[in-house]
Amino acid sequence: MASLSPQELVAALAALKETLSGAELDALLVDYEFWARPNQLPPAWEWSTWLVLAGRGFGKTWVGSHATSAAVIGRTPLSGGARHNVAIVAETAADARDVMVEGPAGILAQTPKDYRPLYEPSKRRLTWPNGATGTLFNATEPDQLRGPQHDWAWCDEAAKWQYAQETWDMLQFGMRLGRLPQVVVTTTPRPIKLIKELLADPGTAVTRGATMDNRANLAASFIKKIHDKYEGTRLGRQELYAEVLDDVPGALWRRQQIEASRVRLGEHINIDDLQRIVVAIDPPATSGEDADECGIVVCGIDRKDPPHLYVLQDLSFPQASPTAWASTACAAFHQWKADRIIGEVNNGGEMVEAVIRAHDPNVPLRSVHATRGKVRRAEPIAALWEQGRGHIVGAMPQLEDQMAEMTPDFDSKVAGYSPDHLDAMVWAATDLTEAPTDDLLL
Repeated sequence: MASLSPQELVAALAALKETLSGAELDALLVDYEFWARPNQLPPAWEWSTWLVLAGRGFGKTWVGSHATSAAVIGRTPLSGGARHNVAIVAETAADARDVMVEGPAGILAQTPKDYRPLYEPSKRRLTWPNGATGTLFNATEPDQLRGPQHDWAWCDEAAKWQYAQETWDMLQFGMRLGRLPQVVVTTTPRPIKLIKELLADPGTAVTRGATMDNRANLAASFIKKIHDKYEGTRLGRQELYAEVLDDVPGALWRRQQIEASRVRLGEHINIDDLQRIVVAIDPPATSGEDADECGIVVCGIDRKDPPHLYVLQDLSFPQASPTAWASTACAAFHQWKADRIIGEVNNGGEMVEAVIRAHDPNVPLRSVHATRGKVRRAEPIAALWEQGRGHIVGAMPQLEDQMAEMTPDFDSKVAGYSPDHLDAMVWAATDLTEAPTDDLLL
């Protein structure tokens, strides 16, 4: 049945209604071992970490929720399972709630009704009928994990965590209950330090999978779109085929450089240490489903001699309407108490100023025009990282990927995407480091 098409499956389940009770049919629909593909089942040896590196749409969340439920529930609702104290760790608190717990592939939807845990959002807690508990954590607040102890953990999209190493370290200190505490990590890969360390750990069981492994459950339009746009590209190899790609030869930024210069707000740098802060916008030429992302990045520069650049926040997002990106940029301007907004106007022309002014007429705005190519603009900013004077505050996965893939011969058409996060960062960094003249202010 697991190999049937959706139409054939509907027919098969309809036939089963004649022989199975309602409770039996409900149980079958969420039976882990029955529906899982071989690369969605836990390895049959005593691993400490199960690293599921898989492409978008593979079913990683489904694997994590079922593996967690299987570890917690027993043969009957009230019998004891193997695990009793569970950590559920996501990139953000919203992801833990909306994806890992309440989502269509999350724990609540994928657990048989009689075994389903009680979810108390205000306490960030799941309580199973047999008394086992799960607590929700997020990687923007690693200290949440300081103190609690667990015998099982499920970590989702760990390669995207803002404070990946700190969160992982805090979790490991708490994995101290039972004979063999275990952690399941479900993530699309990125070549960050944490993923490389897990791959090198002999206690890690590694499962790899591609988007196309799950094509029977994915929309045909989605399959065609991603194949046409990303097949054969570096981004496609990472996001669809789950390859852990190392540095691109000749790239302006190296992953090791980015990692070594990473800082944390409040620990390595404070807002009061910054002399100037700007918000930069690299708007898409069009809006709608096929539009490029709108790059929106906040950067600051300190008072040192020579000064250091800090990338404070990446707010870039896809399918951004002018109203949406103007609202986001103006909100960031006020949140960070920035000095100005930088708007790239090659694509938007006077529209950039008009949209910003319509949203907030009092925001200081500077228009910039691209007279040099992307690589030429990025080179002097990359030099700051070579000198140890460029820093990313926390982690910004998409921006870092674009930095590490910017080569002297970079071509958006060949790469399959436009580096809008990077473009916005470069505009902000250029404004801060080149001290633009006031006659360019609008």
